[in-house]
Amino acid sequence: MNLIGTMLAATALGVVSTAAAHATIVTVFDDIAGGRSAFDLTVAAAGGTVDNDVWGGLSFGTSIDRGDYVITRNGGGSLSPTTYGTMSGEVVSIDPAGGGSYPRTDPMDYFNSGVTLTFGSAVNAVGFEVGDWATCCLDPTTDLYISFDGGAPILVASADDYSDGLFPSQTTGSLVNEIFVAAFDDSGDFTSVSFWGNGIGEYLVFGGDVRYALLDQGSLPPDTPAVPLPAGGLLLLGALGGMAALRRRKQA
Repeated sequence: MNLIGTMLAATALGVVSTAAAHATIVTVFDDIAGGRSAFDLTVAAAGGTVDNDVWGGLSFGTSIDRGDYVITRNGGGSLSPTTYGTMSGEVVSIDPAGGGSYPRTDPMDYFNSGVTLTFGSAVNAVGFEVGDWATCCLDPTTDLYISFDGGAPILVASADDYSDGLFPSQTTGSLVNEIFVAAFDDSGDFTSVSFWGNGIGEYLVFGGDVRYALLDQGSLPPDTPAVPLPAGGLLLLGALGGMAALRRRKQA
């Protein structure tokens, strides 16, 4: 298993500290209900307020205006709204496309197949639902990335086995390829958030319930290492200083 769970770690996937002010990156990877809860608890513990937008009434086009933000495809082209499984709202397909290194070592090779949310007001915490991930293309892994304002890609999920993408449905409880991922970066305020995957051959859909917030810079606790996940164990981080441990599912 090669999973990125709710975590803090040193590098672009976790904690970055400087002498002047710390910068913390936190990621969430969970079932939809658990991921939304982890997102909301993280924002609340940092003193922020969650905004959320359940997608409905989306129109076909090269951009979709949701009021607080506009959705566009990274490489240009049209967005085709649809529904998927038991996800909370409508979604758009962002099936990975691109070329380059193999094994897939450069996340930017597949950036153009993803989407960007451009916000009218600054944010630094964003989460959303993803469907049809880890259904194929697992050699060696299939990965999901978030980037703030064109910065370094943040790995929010990685799978090397089909079971890695299976979580309980929020409505039926059966295992489905539907997840919630999020990233937080308290190093600054940003107006664009990009998301994409590198699993060539996956349908991959994005949207459902989009949640976002603006946290004060430095409001996330710095330098909290990730806790290793034992086989069959539950990953619980002390990332919020005891105020709100981030939740992760048990490994199958």
